[in-house]
Order: sequence, then C-alpha cells, then structure tokens
Amino acid sequence: MPALVEVRDICKIYNPGENEVRALDHVSLTIEEGEFVAIIGQSGSGKSTLMNMLGCLDTPTSGIYLLHGMDVSHMSDDEQSDVRNREIGFIFQGFNLIQSLTALENVELPLMYRGVPKRKRRELSVAALEHVGLGKRMTHKPSELSGGQQQRVAIARAIAQAPPILLADEPTGNLDSGSSREIIATIKNLYAEGRTVILITHDPGIAAQAKRIITISDGKIAKDEINENFTL
Repeated sequence: MPALVEVRDICKIYNPGENEVRALDHVSLTIEEGEFVAIIGQSGSGKSTLMNMLGCLDTPTSGIYLLHGMDVSHMSDDEQSDVRNREIGFIFQGFNLIQSLTALENVELPLMYRGVPKRKRRELSVAALEHVGLGKRMTHKPSELSGGQQQRVAIARAIAQAPPILLADEPTGNLDSGSSREIIATIKNLYAEGRTVILITHDPGIAAQAKRIITISDGKIAKDEINENFTL
C-alpha cells in the first residue's frame, strides 16, 4: 500500500534567477493514513507554501507529490480541483462561511458542487453537524453563532463527505482560548475515529496537541518528531 501522502524533494521557487526566493527547498516527507501531524513554522518559514502543495492548491517548481500513490505534482487546475474535492477537507482560520446561508446550507453547498443528490447531501450535512454538536443550530446563520460554533460548522463542511485528509490551516487563529480548546478537542476526536489530520500552525501550544510535529524553517524541514506527551 502506498503512503497516503508522499512528498519527494519538492522545491517551490519564486522569481527564479538573481532574486529568487526558495519557499520550499528540497522538502521530503511521508504521512501515513490515520496520522495526526502538526506542521509548525513562523511567518515566512514555508509552512503555508507546503500546505498549499499538500492541499493541491499549488504545484511545485520541481519534485514529486504523490497522494494515494497518484502523482498530483503537475496537474492542471481542473485536475487539481477534482482531487481536492475528492481527497481533502479544508478547515480555514477565517471559517469561510457564506453569511446569507444557514449552517446546514453552508455544509451542503460543496456537496452540491460535487453533484451529490439533494436527499443524500441533506443526510450527510445533518449527520456532520450533529457529529460536531450543532444538531440544534442547523438553521442559524453565521452571524447568530459564536466563533467556535462557526468553526464547528466549517469542520462539519470539511467532514461531510468523509475525505481521506483533513487539512486544518490555523483553525484556532480567530478564536478565544475556550473556543480554541473546543476546536482542538473536536479535531482530536476526528483523529481518534481514524481520520488523517494535518494541522498547520505557528503556535507551539497548538502543535503540541498533535501526535507528530514537523518543524519547518527557511523552506526546509528542521525537525520531524513524535510527540511523546500526546494524549487524546
């Protein structure tokens, strides 16, 4: 069985030539199915560029990215979009909810774009919202929900069609400490159920919640270690 994620010697270079910037500099890593990995780095370290690669939002200048054994390194935008829809559930710092839609409609929307029939997408969306503890808030719009609840809607949207990878980009960045703890607990529960979670953060306290911590600095992997203090 191939690894879920395999990155081989990836570089991402901006402004090639005299003033080139190596956002990623010969990065290689493997993530197996069912892992909970945090990728941590300061602003400008390359962690966001790496997230864009892993999320099929960008392509490398050189190197190979295999997802489920399939080379996605140099796909067209349409091909990458198809892979993203099928393989990756995104959780963003800014929630990215549509304000005029209810929680349920926000979760249903990407399923509609994927061509999921109406009854099935309603069923999946209700189940996902119940899963994150929002069964009684489905008809509320984002403005009627707290920040933590909005992020849980975003998590429900990410898990509704059970993608192989959950990719969480600074998921607690806009939340207070209490809501942050709730969101991390929700993400840990999803990992405990067998989902693969990749968490991008600049915060050592958030990274310390993951089972494996990859530190990126100056476009390179500086450390890749198992968190001995990990608990569910």
